Amino acid sequence: MSTPSVLPLGPVMVDVAGPVLLASEREWLRHPAIGGVILFQRNFETPAQLRALTAEIHALREPRLLVAVDHEGGRVQRFQLGFTKLPAMQDLGRLYERSPGAAESAAESLGRIMAFELLDHGVDITFAPVLDIDFGGSSVIGNRAFSPDPAVVAALAARQVAGMRAMGMGAVGKHFPGHGYVRADSHHEVPVDERPWPVIEAADLLPYRLTIPQGLAGVMPAHVIYRAVDPQAAGFSRHWLQDVLRGDLGFRGVVFSDDLSMEGASVAGDMHARARAAFSAGCDMVLVCNAPAAAQELLDRVADVRLSAERAALFRPNLSGGPADRRSGDYFVARRTWAASMSA
Repeated sequence: MSTPSVLPLGPVMVDVAGPVLLASEREWLRHPAIGGVILFQRNFETPAQLRALTAEIHALREPRLLVAVDHEGGRVQRFQLGFTKLPAMQDLGRLYERSPGAAESAAESLGRIMAFELLDHGVDITFAPVLDIDFGGSSVIGNRAFSPDPAVVAALAARQVAGMRAMGMGAVGKHFPGHGYVRADSHHEVPVDERPWPVIEAADLLPYRLTIPQGLAGVMPAHVIYRAVDPQAAGFSRHWLQDVLRGDLGFRGVVFSDDLSMEGASVAGDMHARARAAFSAGCDMVLVCNAPAAAQELLDRVADVRLSAERAALFRPNLSGGPADRRSGDYFVARRTWAASMSA
C-alpha cells in the first residue's frame, strides 16, 4: 500500500459508490477539502469486506479520514450480517413505561454494543442517538424516537451516549433542535415548524440539555425552518447554532450538517451556497451524499477550509486496548445485560 498523504482534514464528508474503492475514489479522497466518508448499505457485503474498506480509507491520508454511518437501530441500520440487530428506539421508550430501570440499562448496553461493533469494523462515527421527540405526526422520525415524553428521551439518550463513550466512541445527537413535530420529510420537502420558542425550548431542547453534559461529541441540526424563531433552517441559522446550541446549551463539540443534497437544504441555494450558509452559521463539517458532481464542484471552492484538529479528535476512537481485552469482555457483558433488560 502506498504511503499515506499528509493532509489536514477538510470540512466536507462525502460518500463512495460501492463495497470497494475505485481507483478514481482513492485519488478523490485525497482532496484537501475532504475530511470524512459516510457509508451506506451499498458499501457493505460482509464484516471482512467492511474492515478492508475502512482500513483502505484510513490508510489514504494522515491524519486519517473519519468514517461515518447512520446506524441507529430499527429501520436505520446499514450493516446487518454479523452485527447485532438493534431495535427501534421506540421499543426502549415502551420498555421505560413498564420498567424505567430496565430501559435505562438497555439504552446504555445498546450504546456499548453499537459502538463496539462499529469501532471493531473501522467505523469512527455513527450519527446517533436520535434526540427528537415523537409527537406522533412525523413521516420520517416515527419509531426512531425514544418517546413522546421529552424527559424519557433525555434519560434514555443520556444513557446511550454514556454507553458509547464507555466503548470509545463519540455520539452525535440529531436533529437539532427537533424534527419530531413536523410531518414533512426534509429528504423530500422543506418542513416548517410553526411552534413558538417557549414550546420548543421546554420540550425539544431538554434531551440536549441532559446529553451535552454527558459528553455529546457531535450535533446534527435539522433542515427545518422554525419560523417563529428564525427565518433560516436550523442548519443555516447562526441563532440556532451559535446563540442556542453553543451559547445557551454550552455545546463545544462538532456540528455536522445534515446531507446538503436533501430537499430541505434547497432553501439556501445551490450546493456551494448551502455549504457557505452552513459554515457561516457554525457547522464544522458538511455532508454531501449521493451527488458526486455537486460534491466535486463544492470541493474545489472550499479547499482552503479546515476542520479543527481539536474537534476532529473527538471522533478518534478512544480505545484502551484491542477487541480481545477488557473492551471485548465489556461488550459481551453488555449483550447479556441488554437481552435481560429487553425481556423485562
